[in-house]
Amino acid sequence: QVQLVESGGGLVQPGGSLRLSCAASGSIFSINAMGWYRRSPGKQRELVATITSGGSTNYANSVKGRFTISRDNAKNTVYLQMNSLKPEDTAVYKCNAKVVVLGIGYEYDYWGQGTQVTVSS
Repeated sequence: QVQLVESGGGLVQPGGSLRLSCAASGSIFSINAMGWYRRSPGKQRELVATITSGGSTNYANSVKGRFTISRDNAKNTVYLQMNSLKPEDTAVYKCNAKVVVLGIGYEYDYWGQGTQVTVSS
């Protein structure tokens, strides 16, 4: 039905930057909120940032001022620009999209497969 494909993870030194992308495809009528979550070893999944279809954003306190979420509605794509990265940002990052499925008319949650971000010198 709907697939989310992420890209952009990798290894970066502290203070560096990465940009994550997540493209949604399939039987999409519309996408409401999109967001990024992360999970570090031994920790619970945590919200990083979300963005509504109208562009309103929400960030975890730990990333405010360093990360920026944006989206291209025409491309069904959400981005996460991560600057001033810290070792504690190391995690698997997953994107989420609340999709109204074409022909069904209900909103469902979809998740990407995850991309590893490692911040280390």
